[in-house]
Amino acid sequence: MFDAFLVPEETVVTAKGDSAPLDVSAATSTVLLATLSITRVVEQESLEITLFTSLDGTTWDTKPVASFPQRFYVGEYPLLVDLSAAPGAKFMRAHWEVGRWGRGPAEARFEFGLRLREVSREALLEAQAEAQARR
Repeated sequence: MFDAFLVPEETVVTAKGDSAPLDVSAATSTVLLATLSITRVVEQESLEITLFTSLDGTTWDTKPVASFPQRFYVGEYPLLVDLSAAPGAKFMRAHWEVGRWGRGPAEARFEFGLRLREVSREALLEAQAEAQARR
C-alpha cells in the first residue's frame, strides 16, 4: 500500500510555494487519501492547498486534481483524491497559498504536513455499500 508524505510533517511556510514532486506511480489504486495536518498557526491567517499531477515530474497540469478548502485552524483534514481524472499521472505536488490580515506581524506562518495514502478497492466498495444503505 502506498503511504508517503507529499509535504513532510512540521514544515513551516510563511509564503506561497510548492512541494517537491512525489512519485505516486507505485499506488495500485486511483484513489488516495490526502490528510492535511496543521500543527501550528497564528490567528487571522489562512492556508489553501491545491494538488497537481504530472506525467514526468517537470510539466504540471494547469488544472488541479483536488483542492482543500481554506483552512484557518490547527487540525487534521482528510480529502479523497481521485486520480482517474488524471490518467497516466505519475507525479503529484502540492501548491499552497497563505494569507494574513488583522493586527500583528504581516507575514503568515503555518506549520503543517500532507500525507498521501492509498485507499484499497475493498475500502471503497465498503464505503459505497454503506452510503447506499443509508439512502
